[in-house]
Order: sequence, then structure tokens, then C-alpha cells
Amino acid sequence: MTRSVWLKADGTVGDWETRKERITAGLEAGVDWVLVDESDVAQVRELGDVHVAAFRTDADLVEDAEPDGPNADAYVVGKNGEGDGTVDLPPDFSGSADLSTLRRDDDRAQGAYVRIFSEDYEAFAEEAAKDADYTIVVGEDWTIIPLENLIARIGEETDLIAGVTTAEEAQTAFETLELGADGVLLDSGDPDEIRRTCEVRDDAEREHLDLQFAEVTKVERTGMADRVCVDTGSLMEGDEGMLVGSMSRGLFFVHAETAESPYVASRPFRVNAGAVHAYVRSPGGGTKYLAELQSGDEVQVVDTDGNTRETVVGRVKIEKRPMFRVQAEVETEEGVDRIETLLQNAETIKVHTREGRTAVTDLDAGDEMLVYYEDVARHFGEAVEESIIEK
Repeated sequence: MTRSVWLKADGTVGDWETRKERITAGLEAGVDWVLVDESDVAQVRELGDVHVAAFRTDADLVEDAEPDGPNADAYVVGKNGEGDGTVDLPPDFSGSADLSTLRRDDDRAQGAYVRIFSEDYEAFAEEAAKDADYTIVVGEDWTIIPLENLIARIGEETDLIAGVTTAEEAQTAFETLELGADGVLLDSGDPDEIRRTCEVRDDAEREHLDLQFAEVTKVERTGMADRVCVDTGSLMEGDEGMLVGSMSRGLFFVHAETAESPYVASRPFRVNAGAVHAYVRSPGGGTKYLAELQSGDEVQVVDTDGNTRETVVGRVKIEKRPMFRVQAEVETEEGVDRIETLLQNAETIKVHTREGRTAVTDLDAGDEMLVYYEDVARHFGEAVEESIIEK
């Protein structure tokens, strides 16, 4: 599931200068959407590149009316209407102005905004979700129970966006019923709170991998090969690196060059990843060949505990270097499986063993290396259920 952070910046939060400060903080933190009144869409477009959602009221929904300036990416109904309690809910929800707007073929709104005052409003949100691409719900006296109910009842027909005021509330929304909301609508002008909420979103999206140790069976010199250094656009920590290998089912953990040495300076943005043919794990569980990587691509960074994050490739360096062939065996349910990879013959390339960070030049048969193993075949980097022999 892809999570999103929406930032509330409509007229209820203050004048334009106040809204502008909030939106600017959101852009710097990396919010996905900004929710404003329709009259502010053009001004938001001038501030930066972000998805813009706009509240529409009955006055904005006149037949054949054309908004001034650029269009929003999505229009939301419910403000100053049934959705926020300005207009009482009718006995027959299907006859409400909000839902009839959502169901119109021309000038269709994409989102519904509902404040949950009672069970009736919860039911109204559930009805709106049948037609809305985005259903924004803001709890009042109760927050968790209505959200649990809506997560349980609403399927994949809508993105459920939960109203929050803090990063802590956002984390709860993303974790509710283990599935969580698809996104949160943050109502806060505090730059630190906005940043922390985006961090919570990133943490919620990150994959966790079950790494294991494999016994090294062979380390041998193989001569020269084209070696790839992956330089990223972000700094890596001491326990982070990448997963690389000659066989897609078994990838070796290789540390980033975060350690100091007497001979070369640390380069915490770099992983000396191996030969051009090797796979590197990418976000979402796919793989790419090291030779294919280029500036702007995303790769997966993983730490020794299996926590992952995404980072952008800044540069790829390919040079001829002497190499080792490292072979290891993994214990599987069916028995023992052999995996291997090529790594440069240099003291600066570090792998992870039972003893911790170890230079590949010090690696011996019998050592145990940290690896990620999954019994799958791959076609163009995607896992497939077919028999492929790699050797």
C-alpha cells in the first residue's frame, strides 16, 4: 500500500500568508497533497510541484462554470455542506447534494470530505466512499472507532484519508487494524510536526526483510571484471548497505563505505556493489542489473537488521578491477542451496559476518555472511513462478 500525507491549508487555517507558510513547510517536508479552497489553486501551483486538491462548494458547482486559472488535481465536496454539518444530513443520503455531485458524469468531483459527528455521519462517509476516489474523514469526539469501522467496511474503491493533527495520530491512523488508512490529512502549521508526519508515512511504507546467515564455501580470485560503484544522493549509516548477487534468489549484504581506513577516506554515499551482471535489490521487491543503473533511479538501502528505505542514485562508476568470486550455501526447507557473487578484491569492500563488518579480503571458507534469500525466479526483475536455473 502506498501511503500519502495531505496537508490542510484552506481558508479555515488563516489568511493567505499563514496558508503560504504552511504550504511551503509542507513542500519542504515532502507532503503528497495540499488541500486548499479552489480560489488558491493557482497560488499553490506557483509555490512548487505538489498534488493539489481543492474544496468545492455549491457556488463552485454551477453547471458549465469554468474555474479561473489552473485546475486542481482533484476536487473535494463536503465543506459548507452535509459533509461538515453546515447542512443537515437528509434522511435519504443518496439524494444529498454532495453525493449527486460525486455521481455526475460532467464536472465530476473526485473526493468527499466528512466530519464524523455521529454514526449517521459514519454511514454517510461509507456511502460517499462508493463514488469518491478519495474519502476524507475527520473524527470529532471519537477518532479510532469510526476509523476502524470504515477501514473494515470500505474496500479498494476509494482511498481513505484520516484527519490528524499530529505525527503521533498519523502513526495510529496508518497502523489501525494492521491495514491502516491510505493517507492522512494533517491540520498543523508546525514545520516539525509536518516533517515528522512525512517520516511516519515513510516508515509505514518501508519493507522489512528477514536476513539470514549463509556459510561461505569458497572465496577465489577470478581476474578482472567491470566493477560498479553505486553512489547515492543520500548518506548511509554505519550499519546500512545494499543487497547484491549473481543469483536473484540469494543476495549478499554489502556495507556502504562508511568506515574510515588508514588509506582512503570514508564515502558514506557509496556501495562498491560488484560486477556489472549482478542484481541489486530495488524498492518494492524487484531487482535491477548493476549495469542498468543510472542517475535518478531508485535503489533499496537495507541495514543489518533488515530495515529498508529508498534512495536515489546520483552516479554510477564502472571500472575494471580485480575480483573475488564468493560462494555460499543457504539452509532452505528443501535442503541446501548455493548462491554466489563477484566482489572487488579490495580491503575497502566490507560484508557482514557473525563477527560483524568484515573486509572481503579477510573472508574465508567457513565464515557466515549475511544474505537475503527468497526461493523465486525473476523475469525482467520481477518475481515469477517458473523454473529458472542459475549457475
